[in-house]
Amino acid sequence: MGTFGILGEGEFGLLIQLAITALVIVSMWKVFQKAGQPGWAAIIPIYNLVIIVKIANKPLWWIILLLIPIVNIIVYIAFAEKFGKSAGFGVGIALLGFIFMPILAFSDAKYLGGASVQPPPVH
Repeated sequence: MGTFGILGEGEFGLLIQLAITALVIVSMWKVFQKAGQPGWAAIIPIYNLVIIVKIANKPLWWIILLLIPIVNIIVYIAFAEKFGKSAGFGVGIALLGFIFMPILAFSDAKYLGGASVQPPPVH
C-alpha cells in the first residue's frame, strides 16, 4: 500500500480530494451569498473565518474560537441557527463540513439576519 493507500492510489486519491475541496468552496460561496456577503471570501484563508463569524453575528475575536478544536462547534452552532437550522446541524458543519455545508448551500434555507433566532421545534 502506497502513501495514498487510504484514499486510493496516487492520482485517484488526489482527484477525490480536489473534488471535495471544490465542493466545499462552491458551497461556502453560495452560503456566503445567501447571507449577503461576498462569495469570493470563501477562497481567502482566514478571511473566510471572519465572514463565518460575521454571519453568526458574533464579535470578531470569536475567530480565535474557530481555531480551537471542539470549541469551534459553538461558532458553527450560531452560524447554523442564522439559517434556521438546529444546533445538531451546526455540529454537523463543524465535524462534517464537506457534507453539511453543501446541504445548507443547496437547500432552500434562508439567512435570517442578525437577530437571534431559534430553529423550529422537531416533532
